[in-house]
Amino acid sequence: MAKVTANGITMAYEIEGSGPPLVLVAGLGYSRWMWHKMVPGLAENFTVLHYDNRGVGETDKPSGPYNAQLLAEDLCCLLEALRIEKTAVFGHSMGGFVAQAFALAYPEKLSKLILSATNFGGPRHVPVTQEALAVLMDTTSEPLARLRNGILISCAAGFAERQPEIVEEWVNYRANHPIDPAGYQAQMGVGLSLMSEEACFEHKLAAVTAPTLILSGGEDKVVPPANVELLAEAIPHAETAIIDQAGHFFPFEQPETAVTIVTKFLQAE
Repeated sequence: MAKVTANGITMAYEIEGSGPPLVLVAGLGYSRWMWHKMVPGLAENFTVLHYDNRGVGETDKPSGPYNAQLLAEDLCCLLEALRIEKTAVFGHSMGGFVAQAFALAYPEKLSKLILSATNFGGPRHVPVTQEALAVLMDTTSEPLARLRNGILISCAAGFAERQPEIVEEWVNYRANHPIDPAGYQAQMGVGLSLMSEEACFEHKLAAVTAPTLILSGGEDKVVPPANVELLAEAIPHAETAIIDQAGHFFPFEQPETAVTIVTKFLQAE
């Protein structure tokens, strides 16, 4: 792990592998650890930059709320500090909002775009299911139970039975690396700031010129896969892919499949 000053804050990052550059932008409340199952495979073909957004991990946590444009500016400044002129950007969930903002604000710095388990905000995106919302908003259960239940509702049915060791590793990591409450609330501002017709990305995405892949787990209850087609209709010439037997956290559930899909897209001429 290394640190650098960018956009007035200290940002923590890692760079692994060799080849064309690829940046991974994590979701709400997650540090770069979110990508630990995909990075080894991606690093076989790409120079992978994964970092902690402001508000989480070992990056600074200034007061919020934050928005997608601010976090995209952070990424731009990080790239400049590391002397990376142009890169592919892979944003997951909240990181997908950051990736959309980056694509619109800094098209000259973007080679290819991957939007993962995300939406364009606004009144016409397909929201979280009521089943998932009930679990994620639960404040009555014991903390570890809430953590475990949140993981399970965010994954495909039967994941805990198929991969119990991954669930235990996941729960233990989150328990031993608790989220900073203020940083988490500040990051929540990213999604909340995109809820209006005026602020959302829906009608702006026609300006995206980079080749784009839109990726989702087929059983995602947090950002339902119906959002894939909505994004594809908004972004010119976008490709789509759905990962079977995977939910919102396919980077944990199906990392090898995700690496294969992403690598094929990024290596295509």
